[in-house]
Amino acid sequence: MKPESKPDRALIVVDMQAKLMPHIEHGERVFRHCAALIRAADLLHIPVLFTEQNPHGLGATVDGLIGERHRSIEKHTFDATLCPEFTAALPSRNTVLFVAGCEAHVCVLRTVRGLLRLGYTVELVADATGSRAPENKAIALARAQQDGAVPSTAETVIFGWLESCRHPRFKDVLALVK
Repeated sequence: MKPESKPDRALIVVDMQAKLMPHIEHGERVFRHCAALIRAADLLHIPVLFTEQNPHGLGATVDGLIGERHRSIEKHTFDATLCPEFTAALPSRNTVLFVAGCEAHVCVLRTVRGLLRLGYTVELVADATGSRAPENKAIALARAQQDGAVPSTAETVIFGWLESCRHPRFKDVLALVK
């Protein structure tokens, strides 16, 4: 019996921007979970793609998130999949896309729905996703799940990426969630 091959994985971080983040409910926690996901992805060689909604108005991505090997795409549509540069940067459709960022009920939800429409498997990382108002986030998470996104948390995703405590990067990654 042939073992199943693991699907490819990629992390998409939506609009974690300087002028927006101070207004996000529990923004520090959303930032911390996003940062852990990004660092874990880097340690495990999982690609990370950032979007920035109208960066001239909302500022660039918050300091400390984007690294040298990351790509950031400027967009002006709420659904990033309506931006040709974004869709051109997406990996193959057999890739599971893990999505985090802000705001849950606008750009994150629209992008998740667009990715599902394109045929991707999407995991929406709830604790690494934020909105200004809690009811907007709650409705967005429910809507995304109803549309086919799999709800998750940063730790669930990170330990799923590791698969085992015997992974050579286990201790490095574990330090990110402690």
